[in-house]
Amino acid sequence: MDRLCIVIPAYNEEETIDAVAREWHQAVVSAGPESRLVIIDDGSRDSTYAKLDELQRELPQLTALTKPNSGHGGTLLFGYAYALEHGADYIFQTDSDGQTLPAEFEPFWQRRVDYDVQIGYRRHRRDGFSRVFVTKVLKLVLFLSFGLWITDANTPFRLMRRQALAPMMALVPPDYNLTNVMLTVLFQKSGMNMRFCDITFRPRQGGTNSINMKRIFKIGAKAISDFAALRKQVRKVKRAVK
Repeated sequence: MDRLCIVIPAYNEEETIDAVAREWHQAVVSAGPESRLVIIDDGSRDSTYAKLDELQRELPQLTALTKPNSGHGGTLLFGYAYALEHGADYIFQTDSDGQTLPAEFEPFWQRRVDYDVQIGYRRHRRDGFSRVFVTKVLKLVLFLSFGLWITDANTPFRLMRRQALAPMMALVPPDYNLTNVMLTVLFQKSGMNMRFCDITFRPRQGGTNSINMKRIFKIGAKAISDFAALRKQVRKVKRAVK
């Protein structure tokens, strides 16, 4: 039976984490007894980890981890490495703010053998103009940087085959903020069998968004310089996949 690991980073999500953990725990239970829901607290300053620690005593396939704050990208790398080290055949990632629907995971899981990577497409985002604007700008920047017109490079709703993710991990810098963007570029440049599928993307279900416009522009400015380094990494992709 295929082993699924659902990876969810969490930072100051005390308002949403209980509902998110319970909903996604059901997805791993449905996938089989060896599958795991791994939620990583990224050095939260609220009661996020305390709630997770309590929940894992109730939810048998939940693993709650905590670590010093390193940002979303660093926490994703931490979670992906953990999943691979613990024998996951498939790694699924989503976020802890309740914007994605566990009910939409099953069609991805049912088609797991057909694709190396499946990524959700947020056609109708309902989380504010600034986020929609950033997604559109990112699409253009990726096209200018890599010649790739990527449907939605940064979606926190992606199912990856172990054999697709593992060789790419060494190519992502540990402090890289846009980990999922970089992985999407690497997947496409390597010629992996991918699909983008429409998903629902709701408004944040609670808590406070830690990304404001000032921080978005700061991240964007750094991303442009980082893409120059990423172009060098892309050249290594074929070698990594072989």
